Amino acid sequence: MRSKLVTVRKVLSRAVAALAATVVVSLLLPVAPASAHGQLATSTPLKGTVVRQPLAQLALYFTEKPASNAHFAITGPDGSRVDNGWSHGEPKRLDKPVTEYFMVDGVFEPRLYHTGFPAMVTVAHWPAKGRYTASYLSVASDGEAVRGDVTFDYQGPGTAAPAGWSAPTAGPDPALLAQAEGEGSTAPGATASPVAPTGAGADDPAGAAPEQRDGGFPAWLVPALIVVVVSAIVLVAARRRPGTGRASTAGRRPTGAAGRGGGVTRTSGTSARKTGNRAGGPARRGRR
Repeated sequence: MRSKLVTVRKVLSRAVAALAATVVVSLLLPVAPASAHGQLATSTPLKGTVVRQPLAQLALYFTEKPASNAHFAITGPDGSRVDNGWSHGEPKRLDKPVTEYFMVDGVFEPRLYHTGFPAMVTVAHWPAKGRYTASYLSVASDGEAVRGDVTFDYQGPGTAAPAGWSAPTAGPDPALLAQAEGEGSTAPGATASPVAPTGAGADDPAGAAPEQRDGGFPAWLVPALIVVVVSAIVLVAARRRPGTGRASTAGRRPTGAAGRGGGVTRTSGTSARKTGNRAGGPARRGRR
């Protein structure tokens, strides 16, 4: 019985370890496919680079055309804004294709995007050397928020602000914020039916469904966690059973020891009786 319990315990231990490893891998792998569509593909300047000459515009290239009410801002080293509006630019072919994932029939399917759709953000002036940040907020065709920033160092000469120019203070459009936070039903221009990115160079299969907004967790994760918990409970119970048997055996040992002690007592009594017999022997011989 004890050998069977040991075997069951080993099997359960291996099963729990395998399930735990599977759960960990499943939590790590879906991170990339769960990213929003219409993401930033590249930029000019690139993130983390050094700019040594004043640029009139920054170009942010996305895999989809940015929404018409998208928000862009550029802040300088002192935190003040230096952007002066933005406009859509001419699409261009990307040097490196970008992969995005769509959920189709419960499975993530990759799509390659070879064309970038730029937002051209005007820089009013370069007040000082240091770290600059270009931030963006838009909504993709599937309703997902597209947000982030591009930071770079400017080491070029300072330039003066245009006459009569003042730093912008306006934030994102309230409708854009509502859509980005999930309060809007769809993105601007999008329909409730599955849509594919529009524009030249959008290399998508026709009729493919957009990604489901499931937070990146596979549907089987919850049942797997339940199996892990149940297996752990059974494993703990299996480990306790042999201990209980040992405790019962240990509880019986004093009885056995007492029996052996009683045997010693009886032996001592027998010895005493034998001694009495030996002592009584000569007395009987004396009477003869």
